[in-house]
Amino acid sequence: MDCVGILRSAMGWLELGLPEESLSELASLPARERMRRHALELRLLAEMEAKRWNAAADTGRLLCMKEPKEARFFIHAAYCLHETGDTLAARDWLLRGPAALIEDPLFHYNIACYLAVLGDCKRAETHLARAFELDASLRETAREDSDLEALREVE
Repeated sequence: MDCVGILRSAMGWLELGLPEESLSELASLPARERMRRHALELRLLAEMEAKRWNAAADTGRLLCMKEPKEARFFIHAAYCLHETGDTLAARDWLLRGPAALIEDPLFHYNIACYLAVLGDCKRAETHLARAFELDASLRETAREDSDLEALREVE
């Protein structure tokens, strides 16, 4: 199978909810092809779906270095770092992202989560309010988010 076929197959496995099979397909790519953006994006999504947080954090940071203007890669990489338990690194990584993040509701939401976990509730509330201004649907997510527990205790 050629590289395009492998990528399609990997995407298909991922769409079926089978991230391990997707990762197996991606591993069959030649080394040079595995480092191309599309393959890395698929790998990141598969690693996240498989909850392979350390690997996903590495892949996400690699994508950030390859595509430093792509805001979503910083959001994903930081989220993966947070899921590994390194919330401080997650906050710091997200803050290194491109200026375009300032208009992204997920940037503000995730920073609020990280700040709340780190005990900086005042700044967390400010970012959460901004996230809600940009995307009111995040209020529903916030109600159930355990990372924001510290903010509910303050109320």
